[in-house]
Amino acid sequence: MSHGFDTLAIHAGQDPEARTGAVIPPIYQTSTYAQDAVGAPRQGYEYSRSGNPTRDALQECLAALEGGPVGLAFASGLAAEDTLLRAACKPGDHVVIPDDAYGGTYRLFAKVAERWGLAYTPAKVSDVDAVRAAIRPGATRIVWVETPTNPLLGIADIAALAALAHDAGALLVVDNTFASPYLQQPITHGADVVVHSTTKYVGGHSDVVGGALVVADRGLGEELRFHQNAMGAINGPFDAWLTLRGIKTLGVRMDRHCDNAERIAAYLDGHAKVGQVIYPGLPSHPGHEVAAKQMRRFGGMISFRAAGGEEHAVEICNRAKLFVLAESLGGVESLIEHPGRMTHASAAGSPLEVPGDLVRLSVGIETVDDLLADLEQALG
Repeated sequence: MSHGFDTLAIHAGQDPEARTGAVIPPIYQTSTYAQDAVGAPRQGYEYSRSGNPTRDALQECLAALEGGPVGLAFASGLAAEDTLLRAACKPGDHVVIPDDAYGGTYRLFAKVAERWGLAYTPAKVSDVDAVRAAIRPGATRIVWVETPTNPLLGIADIAALAALAHDAGALLVVDNTFASPYLQQPITHGADVVVHSTTKYVGGHSDVVGGALVVADRGLGEELRFHQNAMGAINGPFDAWLTLRGIKTLGVRMDRHCDNAERIAAYLDGHAKVGQVIYPGLPSHPGHEVAAKQMRRFGGMISFRAAGGEEHAVEICNRAKLFVLAESLGGVESLIEHPGRMTHASAAGSPLEVPGDLVRLSVGIETVDDLLADLEQALG
């Protein structure tokens, strides 16, 4: 029997606890487990790096929401990414990455994976021909995309890039953090692996750091599970429990994020102090039609370019009051940041450097008129 998204978010992996009937899965705050005999761990649990019931509940729920057979939870989004790269690639392989990827992802490739022997090429993932040109036949192991991208909100055609990657013998990896599984399920469009920073919309309350992988192929999933245990970058049981708690309201939160973002994007569009609004829900966005095809709605992230240049962008960030000046995104509270000096500072001087006049908003679920009033005063 199939269930709707919100039903899965509340119930998948979260049956009432067998001994007491507790509706909420317990926090199994333990490092080890008593075994029934030598070589006979009870229900397969022997050590919490290898397996923990609270983490297992989260992993089952994430897999159900993304429509894949295997879900894996990690200590952070970057821990998930690093584990994936080490499991799926070897020295001498090549990866295509977005030319406006998240700064931490770029740093992982440029400062860590490249030293290990993994080459990478940035490409505009909204342009299928540009991705095709960046692929190195026989060497490209992964085509890595974000959609929407961070922070320029580019839209990649998942189905088209899946076909392209598979023709080249590569995996398509989709970072689905900005959309969340409620708005977009890349596996249904042909992606092989979905990446999340569960810190963001999945957790949704800015109180826990985590990451996840959901895999379309069970064999690759088991390979990743081996690396998850061998490398050890797992999240703790309390972190898994907090993330599960956040997931229960993901659908209703995302609808409110989208409602508010649509109002704010319309307000900013054409504002005299704003040079350009970048939001996939606007018909003027070059990826609007693709986003409408593969997303339920257009998300809670907005970027815009300040008409007065970089210093004006910084002033807007500093003047905001209800929009909290902070890195991260996807929480119930609204955040504002200057990507060039904050989340994407590691990309300065690289092909992934972001415009200095760019401001990024993570639109929360507050009363939207209050958010609009705060932006009005911040714009000056």
